[in-house]
Amino acid sequence: MAIDWLELQRTAARGFTDRLTRVTDWSAPTPDTEWDVAQLVEHMVDEQRWIPPLLSGMTVADAEAGLAPIGDDLRAEWSRYAESAGTAWAATDPDAPVHLSYGVVRCRDYLRQQVADIAIHTWDLARGVGGDDRLDPDLVAAVWADIEPQRDMLAASGLFADPVPVPDDAPLQDRLLALTGRDPRRGDTS
Repeated sequence: MAIDWLELQRTAARGFTDRLTRVTDWSAPTPDTEWDVAQLVEHMVDEQRWIPPLLSGMTVADAEAGLAPIGDDLRAEWSRYAESAGTAWAATDPDAPVHLSYGVVRCRDYLRQQVADIAIHTWDLARGVGGDDRLDPDLVAAVWADIEPQRDMLAASGLFADPVPVPDDAPLQDRLLALTGRDPRRGDTS
């Protein structure tokens, strides 16, 4: 069965938005030990604001020159940039080339990366705000199917902490989080 990554992008964005509405303490820690809640949300806003210019064919340097600074109201900034990103994803040919910092990839590959990023950081935000940390099961299954075969490359990339050991029969969400260096039992990175 084909995976509808555009629909999963919408699902992931809605999940992040839902957790974002629950933020009361912007300085609360998250499982990503480098960021508190505000820094995590700012990272996610930043990721979304790059999407429209990159999908329009700009290079990273060209896109960077045109990016406005992120405003102080992170909820409003997320809403604005996530909506713009969603529109750009829907309007871009899945085979279009996208210039990223590490090379040129197809739009569909960039979309999968971004869906995974939102999914994982939605869990981080949920833990940071003390909310429901269950992710959409279809989202989890698709992200797992995409990144699990890249296990060795992910470990070598330095983008995530080392994988956390979990039982082979652990729930799929726990295995996904563990692969990205998160301990689903404690809610922190190793």
